[in-house]
Amino acid sequence: MDALSLREKMKQNWAGRLVLLAASKAYGLGVWFNRTCYENGWKRVESVNSRVVCIGNITAGGTGKTTAVLLAATALAKEGVRVSIVSRGYKRQQAGKDEVTILFDNPDADWRLAGDEPYMMSRVLSQYKVPIVIGRHRAAAANEALRRFKSQIVLLDDGLQHHRLKRDANIILIDAKNPFGGGHLLPLGNLREPLSALQRGTLFVLTHCDQVSPRTLEDIKDTIRQYNDTAEILESVHQPEYYFDVCKAEKVDLKAVTGAAACFSALGHPETFENTLKNLGLELKQVWRFPDHQVYTEETLRTFEQTRGGLPLITTFKDFVKFPDNWRDILTGQVYVLSVNLKIRGGEEEFNKFTDALYPKFSKMRGGI
Repeated sequence: MDALSLREKMKQNWAGRLVLLAASKAYGLGVWFNRTCYENGWKRVESVNSRVVCIGNITAGGTGKTTAVLLAATALAKEGVRVSIVSRGYKRQQAGKDEVTILFDNPDADWRLAGDEPYMMSRVLSQYKVPIVIGRHRAAAANEALRRFKSQIVLLDDGLQHHRLKRDANIILIDAKNPFGGGHLLPLGNLREPLSALQRGTLFVLTHCDQVSPRTLEDIKDTIRQYNDTAEILESVHQPEYYFDVCKAEKVDLKAVTGAAACFSALGHPETFENTLKNLGLELKQVWRFPDHQVYTEETLRTFEQTRGGLPLITTFKDFVKFPDNWRDILTGQVYVLSVNLKIRGGEEEFNKFTDALYPKFSKMRGGI
């Protein structure tokens, strides 16, 4: 039984909930103490000679952070801004505590040394030549980005709870479907920090806004404004772009894949991916869900192939990069990756608020003052 299933089982009785509540209190004390150490100078905050923008969240998983980082990096790169991404590389393999891995013009790099999400981002951003520097010590990784790539902006991927590296702006993502983690800290709820952490936000981006009512969106905004009444709040949706046929290495129009299909994913909230496929008109006959960051084995892929019944098999880029090297010898027929991007609602004016939070000079580059 995985950790999420165990937690849900414990929530079903008062004794289990009591244990989870006690663990949440202990977790909250640790979060408070760590933040207090930095705020009082007991732990050192490090600065780098570049603008640092954090893109993070206050809940665990499923907010759309990765697509937001991709949108930010793409927007900056298109304007000729030298941008790097710094990531911890969750669950990556590493030889030592301070080891740094760099993804840049090396498509044959081993994803295990970088982590699945950084590796996926590097593949998507390859055309824009955006380096991704992975290391547990984020300040050292940021300095490496400056030394090697002379980065004007460092995007700190999932770093809101990382206080050691000083940042110039915090872009906080809020999942409209489950905005505040059930109102409890981990592990009883999904909050990484108390809601008071919203005070640190420079800009808020609500995600999955098409999956909730306008009234719900206003309620979320009202809650945010109780803690932060100065930051802009933007709305966004995850917009499917195309399917990528991995066997033929070519893009496929969304309308070209219809009818019955099978899918699998290892995501924080797999239902979002599955609902997207349903909204595209697919009838999901077979669905496999795995714990977030699952590594796929030859045996797992053979199971897909043997039980999919000849149906199109659909997954995500994050999952595809974790296929074993000999996946082509196992999977045949129609195997697709769904490409999805983050779209800011409200047109150019709202998108400009997003880019200005990344790089205030954007307004001057657009002819502003």
